Amino acid sequence: MSTRLAEQWGVPTIALAALLLALVGLTHLLLRWWVRHQSRRYEAGARWVSVDEARWRRWLTRALHEMLPPAALLVWIQGVAFALDLAVRDSAPATVREAAIVGLNWAYGFSVVGALFWLLWRLGGIIELFLASLSARADTSWDDVLLPLAGKTVRRALPLLAVILGAPALSVSPALAEVVRNATSLMLIGVVAFILCQVVDATAAFVIKQHRTDVANNLHARAIHTQVLVLKKVALTIIGVFTMASMLMVFESVRQFGASILASAGVAGIVVGLAAQRSIATLLAGFQIALTQPIRVDDVVIVENEWGHVEDITLTYVVVRIWDQRRLIVPMTHFIERPFQNWTRSSSDILCTVTFHLDYSVPVTAMRAELTRVLQQSRCWDGRVNVLQVTDTREHTVEVRALASATNASLGWDLRCEVREKLVGFIQREHPDSLPRIRASFAADPTERASVSMSSTAERSA
Repeated sequence: MSTRLAEQWGVPTIALAALLLALVGLTHLLLRWWVRHQSRRYEAGARWVSVDEARWRRWLTRALHEMLPPAALLVWIQGVAFALDLAVRDSAPATVREAAIVGLNWAYGFSVVGALFWLLWRLGGIIELFLASLSARADTSWDDVLLPLAGKTVRRALPLLAVILGAPALSVSPALAEVVRNATSLMLIGVVAFILCQVVDATAAFVIKQHRTDVANNLHARAIHTQVLVLKKVALTIIGVFTMASMLMVFESVRQFGASILASAGVAGIVVGLAAQRSIATLLAGFQIALTQPIRVDDVVIVENEWGHVEDITLTYVVVRIWDQRRLIVPMTHFIERPFQNWTRSSSDILCTVTFHLDYSVPVTAMRAELTRVLQQSRCWDGRVNVLQVTDTREHTVEVRALASATNASLGWDLRCEVREKLVGFIQREHPDSLPRIRASFAADPTERASVSMSSTAERSA
């Protein structure tokens, strides 16, 4: 066809090819001029339109600039391919002409598919950015999750569409066509798996966003967080397993291997069950904790004599953030098989106790009044419990216990330290005779202990 066109026009083949390339270059320049002209027109008219329309014009201008390079590449591919076809058919030796034409068609097909892939990838990127900006401007919460998910899906699906539609049109050998077909199938499975993972992530993020844990009464929110985190990891694991199985089933040899594995699934299941019984028990413990919830995310627990918060719950272990910023990794079965303390199982409220061993002369009424004053001035006290009692009597001292309440364990610790410090200071200032006078080093010698007791009594009488 190209040879007949050259004969009809009466021009040499090289001149016709050069003319075609010049037309392609001119088309490229006209395309760039048109994009710049549209951009200037949109920017000039943005001052006379509404804010929403101006925003749409800016996004349209950005889309034109993004799509200009791949569109120009498509134009050049068409022009260069036609010029090379003209030159090969007219000037190449007959011995290499057919091979050159086949190679040219192969390169043309792959170039077009690659350019379309690039074009749709950049277009998908613009759509993703636009949906992300749209979700940032909206006031509702669902679009903060749905619109970014739609943008990521479009960006991955559009280029794959170019490969799927353009792959059958490639002029390649049957062996290479099988490779391209398998690669396309793997990409399709990967994109579907990515979309499913994004759906799971978006659903989990949406549910977690509706239940905040940075509030005073966060018991229900922490329960929801625990269930969502565990179920999300289970769903992602299932998606990963099915994705890997689907990718392996694309190839004929692996498909036969999979059939042989399924035929012996009974024996394999018994062997795997015996070999991984501890792992299976750990996984089942994870499901049991997710359903019964003896612990939740951000619970205050005491495990292995360590006080801390539950930071993360996986399928096999729990991460406890200890008060000194260390991390304690505890197997999931520990919370099923062994006892532990959960200070926030039903609520985060806690009672704080401070014990004093004082002399019998301590004025309990004055000390009780001082406790009330200290608690009323403390930011850690929640106003529920304020008790001071003599809980035990010993040979030389009485045991006085102060009991107060706080909204959570952290404030309870601060409140306990504050009460201890201020009541000790009060006794030292106002009633120093109420401090215990018998040291533990004297307890071994009864005679010496008696003499000290007598001298102490004499001093009090004086």
